[in-house]
Amino acid sequence: MKKKISILGSTGSIGLSVLEIVDKKRNLFNIDLLSANSNYKLISKQIKKYKPKIFVVKDQTIYKKIDNKFKNNKVKILDSFNKVNFKKKTDICISAIPGFSGLEPTIAFIKFSKKILIANEESVICGWNLIKNLSQKENTKLISIDSEHFSILKLLENHKLNEVKKIYITASGGPFLYYKKSQMVKIKPKDALKHPKWKMGKKISIDSSTLMNKILELIEAQKIFEIPNEKIEIIIHPNSLVHAIIEFKNGLIKFLYHETSMIIPLANAIFDGNLEIESFYKKKNKKFENLIFEKVDKNLFPAIKLKNRVNEYPSTPIIINAANEVAVDQFINKKLPFLGINKIILGVLNDKNYKKYAIRNPRSIYQIIKIDQWARDTATKLC
Repeated sequence: MKKKISILGSTGSIGLSVLEIVDKKRNLFNIDLLSANSNYKLISKQIKKYKPKIFVVKDQTIYKKIDNKFKNNKVKILDSFNKVNFKKKTDICISAIPGFSGLEPTIAFIKFSKKILIANEESVICGWNLIKNLSQKENTKLISIDSEHFSILKLLENHKLNEVKKIYITASGGPFLYYKKSQMVKIKPKDALKHPKWKMGKKISIDSSTLMNKILELIEAQKIFEIPNEKIEIIIHPNSLVHAIIEFKNGLIKFLYHETSMIIPLANAIFDGNLEIESFYKKKNKKFENLIFEKVDKNLFPAIKLKNRVNEYPSTPIIINAANEVAVDQFINKKLPFLGINKIILGVLNDKNYKKYAIRNPRSIYQIIKIDQWARDTATKLC
């Protein structure tokens, strides 16, 4: 029987990787829903090629153009996730809308999905309690398919957390790993977008260059696996082949190795590991490389110091995420220097009203949005 699949963010890097898998196994899938924001050409192409039941277009201007272009088509074009209503659950939903804007659609699709593959770490960082509680109520399976979290999931199989001494999340180090601090002053957006190992979207590429992505991944891992702060660390691994390492109390150390392709965790999560997947990607390494592991230089990557603050208050992660999104956007648009990104985040965390918002324990999406908005407004003023 064919699996019904929905992709939130079908024109982004994760969405396109999922569609690569679908292309290889078209006989195994029916596409319920695709969604995108404003990539008119790619949206048009995907409607023609995949013929989903529903395509959600968030940008109102693009929505009107697409709706007009495909008004006689069987594909239903919608401008909001609130208008989606499935009679039967989709088998697999991939949540891959980048940034905080992916939170509401992720929550909305829990009731429409049997299994959600979360590629939107901001959803977990900002709304994990809501996501977890609703998924339990709706009997929806949740899997984080970031390579690091998928690796931790696999490494912890048949183990309990009390057996673990330390969990290490690996970081490639991005394009500036071996820079001198004096060189960091001159970094431009085009430099930060050139990741040496991974092909990713703009925001995650910038986060990788500051190592802020590792702070966000650390928060996500703590929430999903209930890992205390003292049991998790970040280390540099420029090979980008080992994605997580677990040191057990019995002296054994396990790690998970796979090539720098998101196809691997995605395909394993989609098919529950029951499919040979080498046909999905071009294998690069014919043998194991000399694996390198190093400590993070906190002077070069000051964002790593935020590890000491991520558990300060219940809503600190929401505030850190929002401040970072604003700062990264300002940097991409050449309104903020590269080293200013971390300064903006610290500025928000040191604001006189920070604790007032950080101590809140939001119980609804609207309360999360209010905290997020305060952080964004404060970060924007600091820029």
